[in-house]
Order: sequence, then structure tokens, then C-alpha cells
Amino acid sequence: MAVPLTAAKLLKALKDEGLTVVEHRSWRTHNRNHKGPWGPLHGVMIHHTVTSGTQSSVELCYNGHSSLPGPLCHGVIAKDGTVHLVGNGRANHAGSGDDEVLQAVVNESALPADNEANTDGNRHFYGFECVNLGNGTDPWPAAQLEAVEKAAAAICRAHGWTERSVIGHLEWQPGKIDPRGFTMDSMRDRVGERLAAAKPPATPRPPAKPSAPKPKPPTYEPFPGAGFFKAGRRSAIVTAMGKRLVAEGCGRYEVGPSPAWSEADRNSYAAWQRKLGYSGSNADGIPGKTSWDRLKVPNS
Repeated sequence: MAVPLTAAKLLKALKDEGLTVVEHRSWRTHNRNHKGPWGPLHGVMIHHTVTSGTQSSVELCYNGHSSLPGPLCHGVIAKDGTVHLVGNGRANHAGSGDDEVLQAVVNESALPADNEANTDGNRHFYGFECVNLGNGTDPWPAAQLEAVEKAAAAICRAHGWTERSVIGHLEWQPGKIDPRGFTMDSMRDRVGERLAAAKPPATPRPPAKPSAPKPKPPTYEPFPGAGFFKAGRRSAIVTAMGKRLVAEGCGRYEVGPSPAWSEADRNSYAAWQRKLGYSGSNADGIPGKTSWDRLKVPNS
């Protein structure tokens, strides 16, 4: 037992099974729900149209005729395997059938002989009409049989049913012969194999490349104090400072910079101070904390 699929879910189920689907006119709202209940759903019923030609068969199944209004099914399966959707909801396709057959479909057990017509099938079955004259000689192309298999499997998969939920009209209603040209046992075998087959695994994603370690943020020399900068001071900090001054366009070195604090370092730093907008005694070449922090001398 199942709640009927919405039009969108039915369409998706068929396409996900690999079918080519054509939406015919207003199929999403075309039904006979005003004449009786639709659901709960128990299975899928297969028919043949007793017609030839795709377009005329689709129109007939959509419109019906004077004694049997359409839709006459939910989908028409053409000889090329295309499924034309013509209805969504109650459709005039199954008619009255055997209650014992319905119970077997519900139980997904072996079907008894259909010898009564006492139960409304239009309420409980999805229906697919297959374009075929039903005379026993009109061929069933491989593409059409594959589409029957896929359509039935799609609905079974959507509801969690097995292939035992797929029947032919001839197994439901006494006196019916459709579908003629293949056996429903053989079709159920095909549907069962399709449902049992593992879906192809999704293409495995290549292992993610290990992300490059994030570079450590640069660290800078803290201001060592103005007294640090005096004649004779030798330190890697002085060299690092000189290189930064050169990079800022403030280097006043003929040779260097070197690790020994010199007049060239003082002149270079004074140029840096002036670049920052200092003047007079504030640009005397002796580093102060504010100008030093802005120079960003890397750790030596």
C-alpha cells in the first residue's frame, strides 16, 4: 500500500531510471479523481493499446473515447521506448478485477487465476499502455520492452515494492489478453533483476590533496629602545633594519648594511623618519618606537 506519487515525483522516478519522458499536454492535472478515489496504490499494470502510431495512440490515451473517457492510463510507451505521460491520478485503464489477485499483489505473492470482476482496479494501479496491435504478430522492439521494464521498476523502486507488484491486464480482469507478445513472468524477471542490480557506484572522488601548511604570520623585532642604537653596537638587528630601510627606498649606504651601527644607518633611518612625515629633531636618525613599529623589522 502506498500514497500515490505526485506528478513531480513520478516524472523524477522515470527519468532517474534512465527513461526518455515526454510530458503530454496537461497530464499533471488530467485524471478521473472526480469519479472515484485514487489510492492507496498497490502495483503497476501493463497493457497494449490495440493501435499503431505513437501520436495517435497518445492522443487516444489522453482523450479516451465516447464510451470510456480519458485518461486511459498514466503513460504510453512507444515502440522507440519513449514514455509519454498522459495522466496523473485515477485513470480508466484497469477496470474491475479479481479481489484475490489484488490481495496477492498486496502480499507480493503468486497470483491466483482471475475469475472475478468485483474490485475497482483504477483506484489501486498505475497503468502503462504500450503501442502494439496486440495481434501476436506486431513486434515488440527491444527498446520498448526495456522501457516497460524500466517504467515498472521505477515505480516499484519509488514505493519499495518488488517485481511481484507488476501485473498484466490479463492477470487482473477476466477476458483480457493484454499485453500480448511477451509473458508477464518474463517481464517480472527483468524487473526483479533491475531492482536487484546494484546501482553503479558514484565516481569516487580523488583523495583530497593535503592542504599546504599555512605560512606562519611574520613576526617582527620589538623596539629595543633608543639607547640600543649607538656607535660600536653590533647586532643582526642592525643588519635587518638596514635591509628594511633599503627596501623602503631610504638606504643611504655605500656598502652594506652591516651589523655595526654606523652613521650610514643613522642617515638611512633619518630618511625613513622624513618619509613618515617627521622633521627637525624628530628626524634625527635615532629610532623611536612609533617609527620602528611601522618599519616592521623581521626577526633576525
